[in-house]
Amino acid sequence: MSNYTGAKVRLSRKLGIALTAKAGKYMERKPNPPGQHGANKRRAKVSDYGKQLFEKQRLRLQYNVHERQLRRYVDQAQRALGNTGEILVQLLESRLDALVYRAGLARSMYAARQYVTHGHLTVNGKRVNIPSYRVKVNDVIAVREKSRKLLCFQEAIRTSAPPQYLEVSKSNLSVKLLYVPPREEIPVICEIPLVVEYYSR
Repeated sequence: MSNYTGAKVRLSRKLGIALTAKAGKYMERKPNPPGQHGANKRRAKVSDYGKQLFEKQRLRLQYNVHERQLRRYVDQAQRALGNTGEILVQLLESRLDALVYRAGLARSMYAARQYVTHGHLTVNGKRVNIPSYRVKVNDVIAVREKSRKLLCFQEAIRTSAPPQYLEVSKSNLSVKLLYVPPREEIPVICEIPLVVEYYSR
């Protein structure tokens, strides 16, 4: 299954989460489903499987990963010692594209992925163009010197509000991962136990 590249606004409203800044603004203006009865529309009762599927899609699209990639992360989390759901989110959050977005170097997860694949980012001084690259504690991600003057980075960093597990330097467009964050610090909207249940069927 390929990564979703269609109407992000429509998808954001369906999932109840803003996947891009544009979607966020649109949802603030029109929070209800489309149509004249949008605000009063009754929702059909959803089965347990339906809830699990919905949360799985929510998680997958927030990180902009393929179905098979998410399955791989779930398998890794299940093999590790500890809470499977927490480890799953920590694995996803340690992706290079996720941390580029989280640090405020990109305005969406989609943009972050593009900047990485186009070679604008380095990790510990070496250029990395793999979005799924796993960042470790104390690694430093930075925008390459040649790319620092690009408007997309300048505009993104201006409004950045990074979580506490990241140390961001706005002057040289770099970010350091301070520690592996617990689930409650990771700003992902998803009922992770339902995702684990979906893959445990």
